[in-house]
Amino acid sequence: MARYAVIGLGRFGMTVAKILAENGMEVIAIDKDQDLVNEISSIVTSAVCMDSTDEAALRSQNLNEADAVIIGIGSNIEECILTAAILKKIGVGIIYAKIESELHGRILKMLGVQHTLLPEEIVGNQLAKTLISRNVLDYINLSSGHIVVEMVAPKEFVGKPLQELALPAKRGVNVIAIKYNYLSVTEDGQNVIEKRLNDMPGANDIINEGDVLILLGPKGNIDKLIYETAVNKD
Repeated sequence: MARYAVIGLGRFGMTVAKILAENGMEVIAIDKDQDLVNEISSIVTSAVCMDSTDEAALRSQNLNEADAVIIGIGSNIEECILTAAILKKIGVGIIYAKIESELHGRILKMLGVQHTLLPEEIVGNQLAKTLISRNVLDYINLSSGHIVVEMVAPKEFVGKPLQELALPAKRGVNVIAIKYNYLSVTEDGQNVIEKRLNDMPGANDIINEGDVLILLGPKGNIDKLIYETAVNKD
């Protein structure tokens, strides 16, 4: 089972922690506000009240063993920077961090933070979806309550025509386009792989390994599909 830590339980951090936990991920939630810790304690694997700038406290949580650590401390830039520096020091591999400005992001990049994210609840939602399933490349909320998602074709889809998958009937999700690899040969005999788009996929089109599906559907249906086809789900 994938293991994540979320530090800072504002709107962003709370959203990420809840969605990961609700989709079966192991989640450690950390904040120095006891009320926020209490709010999420029944949802996540572990909820801890601590100061994230305390190196000894962070070390006690074995965060270096997590698949990723998400820093949701955006408003207090100094605290965010110190937390990121400690996480790198104790050996955390993958770090995501909410930022308040481009300068904030540049400083974190200097410290080795690989992924910086502008705030807002929707961003937290998108991040959680990509962590739940590494198939997911993009996740876009529409005002209608529908979702457009770009995802690598799950293994169980490969080799099957769209007619057999019957996604509209079985899952309530429509395939609106397919990105695929096209092999061509140059005049000097070199193989070149191009990315092409099939923007009018038909019932007989077969899904190949590496194809990227662009799907449209109600949020509940899309989320269920992501979870059930997650490549990193035990």
